[in-house]
Amino acid sequence: MRILILQNDPITPAGIVAERIAARPGTTAVVVHPHSGDSLPDAADGFAAAVVLGGPMSATDEARYPAIAPMLDLLRDFHRQDRPLLGLCLGAQLLARSFGKSVRRHTALEFGFVPIEITEEGARDPLLADLPRRQRIMQWHEDTFDMPDEGVRLMTGDACINQAFRVGRATYGFQCHFEVTPALVNTWLDGFGHSLAGHLGEAAVPAAIRRVREETAAYADAARAFAEAVSDRWLDLAVR
Repeated sequence: MRILILQNDPITPAGIVAERIAARPGTTAVVVHPHSGDSLPDAADGFAAAVVLGGPMSATDEARYPAIAPMLDLLRDFHRQDRPLLGLCLGAQLLARSFGKSVRRHTALEFGFVPIEITEEGARDPLLADLPRRQRIMQWHEDTFDMPDEGVRLMTGDACINQAFRVGRATYGFQCHFEVTPALVNTWLDGFGHSLAGHLGEAAVPAAIRRVREETAAYADAARAFAEAVSDRWLDLAVR
């Protein structure tokens, strides 16, 4: 089966999710870069499922990123055809927009391996059942989204309530970056760390980066276990 991966930023790949796709016999990932000149498919036909990845842009910035509008149409087509969708960070925000919900600036930056909780509904969900209820997963976002009308909240946090949702059988959005590997986190810190100054102040940036490097070392193994389980279970939905 073919899995479409919409990669919104050159250094935000599918990471662990791509590893699990590659490990599944008979499954191929087709990576499209919508904002770098790649053509989007006209419809979901030909793909069993789709992954929508993160990026530094706003999910509402269609003026600078004109591919957003056709991406939203494509996501709606996957959902209409009951083909599994998995949105991560910006991808979850784009999914919320595809259901007509707003994406807006959050009250605070979430940065690092923030504690989030699987809800009661999440504990009964096919992707999250039997996993530890408290998770520490990498976050790096300044926006949040409203829950789709038919959405089920699967994970939540103290600062950001909407951390994961499902709509229908197999459309999932996760605000966290559960796809990341330690190498990818460190690449982001090296390449984008300077962008934290606008949120934290210049003087606080080195300590914040040091904290996240320490959190990566402490929580990466448990975060990988979560990512592998969720990715494999989501791929099972595509097979069905």
